[in-house]
Amino acid sequence: MDKFKRWIILTVVSSALMLIVMDATILYTALPSLTHDLGASASEKLWILNGYSLVMAGLLPAMGTLGDRYGHRRIFSIGLVAFIGASLVAAFAPVPTVLIVGRVLLAVGASMMMPATLSIIRVTFTDPRELGLAIGIWGSIASGGAGLGPIIGGLLVEYFWWGAAFLINVPIAIAAFILTLIYIPKHAGDKKKKWDLTGSIQILIAMVALIYAIKEFARREGSLVLAILGALIGLIALIIFIRRQLKSSIPLLDLSLFKIKPFTTGFITALVALFGQLGIQYIVTQRLQLVEGLGPLQAGLITLSIPLAALIIGPFVGKMLYSYDVIRLQIYSFLIATVGMIIYIFQFDSGMVGQIIGLALVGAGLGAGMTAASHSIMSSAPAHKAGMAASIEEVAYELGGASGIAIIGSISGLVYTMSMKIPAGINVPANAKDSLDEALLAAEGLAGHASEALKEAGRTAFDQSFMAILAGVAALFMIASVVIGLTGSRSKQKGTGF
Repeated sequence: MDKFKRWIILTVVSSALMLIVMDATILYTALPSLTHDLGASASEKLWILNGYSLVMAGLLPAMGTLGDRYGHRRIFSIGLVAFIGASLVAAFAPVPTVLIVGRVLLAVGASMMMPATLSIIRVTFTDPRELGLAIGIWGSIASGGAGLGPIIGGLLVEYFWWGAAFLINVPIAIAAFILTLIYIPKHAGDKKKKWDLTGSIQILIAMVALIYAIKEFARREGSLVLAILGALIGLIALIIFIRRQLKSSIPLLDLSLFKIKPFTTGFITALVALFGQLGIQYIVTQRLQLVEGLGPLQAGLITLSIPLAALIIGPFVGKMLYSYDVIRLQIYSFLIATVGMIIYIFQFDSGMVGQIIGLALVGAGLGAGMTAASHSIMSSAPAHKAGMAASIEEVAYELGGASGIAIIGSISGLVYTMSMKIPAGINVPANAKDSLDEALLAAEGLAGHASEALKEAGRTAFDQSFMAILAGVAALFMIASVVIGLTGSRSKQKGTGF
């Protein structure tokens, strides 16, 4: 295969990957407009955000196995078609329920494409140096691309309407589909590969139930019984899944890989980094719009510092991987992100320059960590388990992103509800204590002083929850650096290529 064709293929799979990761965050800046237009509740709002990454994380292992069995080009192509159809459903959703369905269908298409992107790259690039560069580009898009979602979403909402955040997928996916048929070679696949449908359902149930439990517990009028029931179902499903995988001769996820310390540290880094990045972007974009009063585009431009820093730092870290201890790089990456969080905590109510510097350091730290994590995972796994390692890495990314939005969003809502004090003499719906945007919506129906008092009370409560979240994420980064140091203390690994 000539060089031009190889890089065309990389462009095609990279464009698909960009759509996949952007769709995890593209609604951040569109969420206030979407909530207002569709009348979405706080619970529906979280499901609109979480449904995509959560379902995709549950389906990734199964779809990776399907690609091995039927050929990655075929599964990739079908995923593109599904993504196009789901984008149209989501763009023109008349009610929140339809939008949630559209997001779930988007997750199905994305879960078919994402494992195939890395598998196609590994088959296409046979030269080790080219393969390293190609995987580095893949890793940069995976780490930094999600951060572009808010800016693209903000730009589209600023000049069109929230549905445009989904319509942008259509022409790009159509072009990728056509180029796939022209340039990407067919791969027959291995019909001997088994597809563990039972295991796929088990892990999907586990993640959905656990995230539901978190959401229900954090909801103002949530049911403690349902929260406990969801947690029990999730834990039981997870235990059954793990036991099944350990006994299976052809597991959906080979858990024995976690015995390799660099692999484990890479997984932890990928999981925590995506948890922090997507959770931070979600809460920061909400504050910039709802408290600072910025438009979607302005909010997106400020948070652009996170993905830009991640994209810029990736190539530099890639060059360092061959001469420095990869685990040590992962530790330093979280320390840099922690410094960025501390700077942002002291600057978030002072000026935009300080905020941007803090967010850029967070992005640089997390971007460096994800690049090092990708190399640590792929280079430490045995060659014959490289595909399995890639699937586990992608699950870490998606699970981290999904849990970051769900947990940070839910805890933020819980602290907001506990902090929100409705001014005396003001009669508003009870849901004004659920979220700031619902409080602002209720304030639209009030006059003069009452309206301003309710807005101020809501913004004060939001800032209290905001500070709690930022401090918690900074602590998480510090804990992650310590855990990685302890886990990999006896395993000094330098980059060795793929």
